[in-house]
Amino acid sequence: MTAVGTPLTRLDGPAKVRGTAWYAFEYPIGDALYLHPLQATVARGWVSTMDTSAAEALDGVHSVITPFDAPTLADTSDGDLTVLQDELVHYRGQLIGGVIADSAEIARQAAGLVVVEYDESGHDTEIRADHPGLYRPETVNPDYDTDTSDGDVEAALENAAVLVDETYTTPHEHNSPMEPHATIAIWDHDGPRLTLYDSTQGVHVVRQQIATLFGIDEERIRVIAKNVGGGFGSKGAPHSHNVLAVMAAQRVAGRPVKLALTRQQMFAIVGYRTPTIQHLRLGADRDGRLTALSHAVVEQTASVKEYAEQTAVSARMMYASETRETSHRLATLDVAVPFWMRAPGECPGMFALESAMDELAVACGLDPIELRVRNEPAVEPATGNPWSNRRLVECLRTGAERFGWADRDPEPRGRTDGEWLVGTGVASAVYPAMTMSGNSVRIEYTADARYVVQIGAVDIGTGTWTTLTQIAADALDCPADEIDLQIGDTDLPSASVEGGSSGISSWGATIHAAAQAFRDEHSDSPIPGASTTAEQPENSDAENFGMYSFGAHFAEARVNRFTGEVRVSRMLGVFSVGTVINPATLRSQLLGGMTMGLSMALHEESVRDHRFGHIVTQDFASYHISCHADIPDMEAVALDDFDEHANPMGSRGAGEIGIVGSAAAIANAVFHATGVRVRDLPITCDKLLGG
Repeated sequence: MTAVGTPLTRLDGPAKVRGTAWYAFEYPIGDALYLHPLQATVARGWVSTMDTSAAEALDGVHSVITPFDAPTLADTSDGDLTVLQDELVHYRGQLIGGVIADSAEIARQAAGLVVVEYDESGHDTEIRADHPGLYRPETVNPDYDTDTSDGDVEAALENAAVLVDETYTTPHEHNSPMEPHATIAIWDHDGPRLTLYDSTQGVHVVRQQIATLFGIDEERIRVIAKNVGGGFGSKGAPHSHNVLAVMAAQRVAGRPVKLALTRQQMFAIVGYRTPTIQHLRLGADRDGRLTALSHAVVEQTASVKEYAEQTAVSARMMYASETRETSHRLATLDVAVPFWMRAPGECPGMFALESAMDELAVACGLDPIELRVRNEPAVEPATGNPWSNRRLVECLRTGAERFGWADRDPEPRGRTDGEWLVGTGVASAVYPAMTMSGNSVRIEYTADARYVVQIGAVDIGTGTWTTLTQIAADALDCPADEIDLQIGDTDLPSASVEGGSSGISSWGATIHAAAQAFRDEHSDSPIPGASTTAEQPENSDAENFGMYSFGAHFAEARVNRFTGEVRVSRMLGVFSVGTVINPATLRSQLLGGMTMGLSMALHEESVRDHRFGHIVTQDFASYHISCHADIPDMEAVALDDFDEHANPMGSRGAGEIGIVGSAAAIANAVFHATGVRVRDLPITCDKLLGG
């Protein structure tokens, strides 16, 4: 039996259960000081004065950093990271200083004593479809074409026998990992040298960006992230708090500076999912075959830095259509910079597309699964490439059998249980099989007959410690307990960020290459001390095949006919993700994604007060996420699979596909239960009552 494919218990589990696994803020660094940020309380303008005298007079305060005395950064091209370089305020909550003190409590108290005066100017924080400042970005995240067009879509829509023409919206949503964004910064002027213990998804990314900002060599910076308590994209790159912490460490050189953002601060400065306004138009013949597809997206970005989410990209490849067009437009607002949130682009985009497909099925009088099967493309529509391994129809058929779809009444409001209306819905899921470059692995054989495998990857709670150990064990043809995996440190060979469901594919392929190079150099009987370092291999198939993970979500929703309360009673996800490295960690990731989709459908909504420009839902009391009482009977199934074109393991990314499409399946189930179509998330009682 090989290690890959077995449910090996998480190797980091015992330390985390016992509380001995150190997270960024917890490293036992002696003689530490503490930093509390100062934030702007206006949405636009500039700081005219800052009176820090009362704060500096407080016992235990060491220093107050302001825009008037902050160190000058070597690079100011990244507006999100360029803090305290002038007095301008670009959004409410922006960092405008920080207090350094002997304790976190003293620093916070002193921060409240700083008196700030502003010259305030008018601001604009409200996105709308007719915003006068809408513009076309050059590309959308990460480097997709902004617009695409294939054929005369307008003519096809005009001549379509069946037409769906609707607008769908998703609200602001915020990453809220259990571990807050935190860092310890230690600046040694001798060199200079900088050490960061950081809660990040990529230690090498942090090192590169901090080196650029402060104008020091990367070799003089060490970033450590052995354990990370969730990130979901928000920790995929440094944010302004990292820069402030380094500035503070410079100010008190030699003494560590600890910073852990409060939950409220995390809603202001570490990214969020942009709200979307999505206009979907689907044209089809009477048999439900698409003749036209148009997906036009409006989103927001920040004045300090552009971020353009790729919301319409899935519409370019998901279904066959004779004509097709997609577009993205941005409104530049006085807000913080949007950033990655789990399955950025694909998640909100597939809510709209899969809701529209459900509406098309109703309009055509077709079963929603049959509609999707009839629009299955033989090749990738955007490129004409063959699929590396597309088993969407099998996911739909398998899910239908397991879920009992055949017993479904096709008509809405056809099933009741006392005062509850009961309905079922389905939606497809897709996520690209991404890899990231810049990876290398070092393998060394030790005197105690073990293999040390080193790569600067990060485990953000997904099971990377365990799955990479399994991959290394099979690649080196040894038991998993003979692998000593070392990750989470820039002193180790370079690694890409843990993001885009690309980690295992990118790092695992590199481990395979290093294992092969090790065998070629040292044979099957290495001597102690034998070592080899290898770089990530190129995948020649990547440009020649359409590589994606696919899935199908099924949901049963119960809606109270009197109150509009929604309860999801069952969810099933069936996925094709290539080889399953570890069934236990995969199941955890898929169920976690499906739960996040449930939150997206029913709860999550960050509310901005446009009078003052800030998010007012800044804690878990007001920003609702799914709790135990909300989570239903939930099952995730992965097809037995191997993608020969993806990588040596035959695996594809599986971290994010669980959330893609799950909100649409719930929305479609709510429609089936009530006959009321909710196109604006989240689905709340007021949107159902009176429908």
